[in-house]
Amino acid sequence: MAGGAVTRFAPSPTGLLHLGHAYAALVAERLADPGRFLLRIEDIDRDRCRPEYEAAIHEDLAWLGLSWQQPVMRQTDRMQAYRDALARLAPLAYPCQCRRGDIRAVLSAPQEGALPAGPDGLVYPGTCRARGLSDAGPGDVIRLDVARAFDALGIDRIGFRDESIMPDQDHVLTKDQFLDGIGDVILSRRGMGTSYHLAVVVDDAAQGITLVTRGKDLFDSTFIHVLLQKLLCLPTPAYHHHRLIRDDAGKRLAKRDDARALRHYRQDGATPQDIRRMIGL
Repeated sequence: MAGGAVTRFAPSPTGLLHLGHAYAALVAERLADPGRFLLRIEDIDRDRCRPEYEAAIHEDLAWLGLSWQQPVMRQTDRMQAYRDALARLAPLAYPCQCRRGDIRAVLSAPQEGALPAGPDGLVYPGTCRARGLSDAGPGDVIRLDVARAFDALGIDRIGFRDESIMPDQDHVLTKDQFLDGIGDVILSRRGMGTSYHLAVVVDDAAQGITLVTRGKDLFDSTFIHVLLQKLLCLPTPAYHHHRLIRDDAGKRLAKRDDARALRHYRQDGATPQDIRRMIGL
């Protein structure tokens, strides 16, 4: 994509930013130039998000030399937008009371071997698919009936282009591949009022994002987001799935890996230029 894109960095304040976050933020800013680079705080998981981590996000990004348009979008300020989107999807949604153990039990018997897993873990087998939303209880999640969603759109496949891999090639899943590899995705989680998938789609549209930059670990999730964009009549941005920053053993960095937190590098005397060199920028 030519310069002038609108990109964003959207961390969750559930821990300190690490080298992987630095890479993601710097890539998003670089690919926006000379467009707009935005910051979004994804704080719908209120049990894990902390104000001190949100403050650290701003501090670490500013130390790296990044600047972003104000005001910063925070998901907890946008719950009505998610409720409105969920209401639009209601004809294709159903309540689900299954826990992870229930899903695992259904998938385990009587088959043998590895259980089917997608972007959100085990692929949901559709146990509650016949339930109506009027039957929803306070402990239920809300799922999208993916087969009905495809039928409502009158399509049998979904796809997108990834600018980081091959700009002229579409990445496509058929309806059956989507059902087998991803399943009926959650639109609203218990106690949150939304889900990552629904919120990110609504927020990207609201912020006018034209290029979504994200790690390759979220590649399969992009199929979910494109489907939701079509259902909600929202624009589909371009996508760039970048490499992940890994430790010496090849494992993707996580927030629990405090040794690689930007704050600790700063305290040890590292400079922003040092960080850029460490992550290959």
